[in-house]
Amino acid sequence: MPSIAENLESVRANISAAARRAGRDLSTIELIAVSKTYPADVLSEAVEAGQEVFGENRVQEALIKIPELPGRLRWHLIGHLQSNKVRKALPLFQLIHGVDSTDLARDVDRIAGETGHHPRILLEVNVSGEGSKHGFSPEILERNLELLLALPRVQVEGFMTMAPLAPDAESSRPYFAALRELRDRMSEKSGIPLRTLSMGMSGDYQVAVEEGATLVRVGSAIFGAR
Repeated sequence: MPSIAENLESVRANISAAARRAGRDLSTIELIAVSKTYPADVLSEAVEAGQEVFGENRVQEALIKIPELPGRLRWHLIGHLQSNKVRKALPLFQLIHGVDSTDLARDVDRIAGETGHHPRILLEVNVSGEGSKHGFSPEILERNLELLLALPRVQVEGFMTMAPLAPDAESSRPYFAALRELRDRMSEKSGIPLRTLSMGMSGDYQVAVEEGATLVRVGSAIFGAR
């Protein structure tokens, strides 16, 4: 069985190859090692192999894990953020991916004002329209973007999406392309770059890179099956 270091090397090589195929600059793409459910000693192997950005799904799990690992690491919250966890999340995470409603964005902004934070966030978009997924519909996002960009404490850096589960990576391509095209329209309309696109997981991150992802969220391809 390959080691975590070998898996990381393979994932990085695949990202590099996908970037070449798309004619993209590799430096614009960052790998997030999705560390949910894996203990700190397992993550230490990835740290030793040079990985410094990790993604957690649950605030409570991150509260336990983060203090056990080097302070130089950067942490992203990639799971659904509940309003009652915002106050605990703000000091922990450099980027919050899953802001999925105007109400939640307002809560983050309000609590950030109370606690002195200036959180960086991504707006989660339900591109596929699946009822089981969180996120703005593209239409609602378009109607509310000006309000969201005007919030004084939060910095909206771009969008995040999850493609529907599918047996092959190519099935994800239309959803990733749709998020990129939505971002391009919204950037032009707002005059704000919205450079960050968080999309792609272990099964389809290479396709995501080809379609413009700047952040890919890879867990099992690095750490193995949960």
